[in-house]
Order: sequence, then structure tokens, then C-alpha cells
Amino acid sequence: MVIHETKIRVRYADTDKMQFVYNGKYLEYFEVGRTELLRSTGLAYSELEKLGYQLPLREAGLKYKKPATYDDLLVIRAIVKELYTAKVRIEYQIRIDGSDEIICEGFTEHMFITADSKKPTRPPQKYVEALSHFFE
Repeated sequence: MVIHETKIRVRYADTDKMQFVYNGKYLEYFEVGRTELLRSTGLAYSELEKLGYQLPLREAGLKYKKPATYDDLLVIRAIVKELYTAKVRIEYQIRIDGSDEIICEGFTEHMFITADSKKPTRPPQKYVEALSHFFE
């Protein structure tokens, strides 16, 4: 299993009329968590693209528990539990820094495809190598 935590501060532009983080922003926060998780393994998403692979979104789910507000420092925990499938499911937990209370949780599911054919494929060897030691 791979677990990585990233911090991000809520910008004023992320909030809505109620001064809560707009619900759609949480998917952007998930993207930050996912990108930084890959980067932490030594394999940036841009490297996968250079190798001719893409990871389009297939499905996403979120559960909002408590709102975040302007200037909160959020901790995004991204978790990958499986390695050797064409699908990549990443689970997320977001909390306000300094608290154990989860304010939003969810998942995204992606599929490896080749950039040229756009067809599903196995994960590239470089991806497996970058993450495999977390699964030993």
C-alpha cells in the first residue's frame, strides 16, 4: 500500500457564497494528492505521459462531512491499495491540519491507456517498479 500526505491552503477563490470550500474543489484537491503521491514514488505523472501512457478518470465518489473554509490548511491523504491492475483506484481523506477529523473522503478510479491508441492497457513497467516496494 502507498500512502502519501500533501498539504494545501484553502484560497479565497476556492470558497462559495457561504464561505465554505466549493464542493467541486475537493476533486481538485484529490488531484493534488494523486499527483504528489506519484511524485513521492519518484514517478511524476508527466513521466508517464512521456512514456506514452495516460490515466483518464473513470469514476469518482466523495462524501462531505464538514466544510473547510478560507485559509484552512488541509491535509490530503492519498492511498493506493492495489498495484498490478489496469485500473488505479486512489482513496482520499482530507482533514484540517492539526485535527484527526476527516472532513471529506472519497476515491477516484483511473484506467491506464496508451496515448496513441487510447485503449486500456496494463500499467507500464516503470510504474510497477516505482510502486512495487510499497507492496512487499
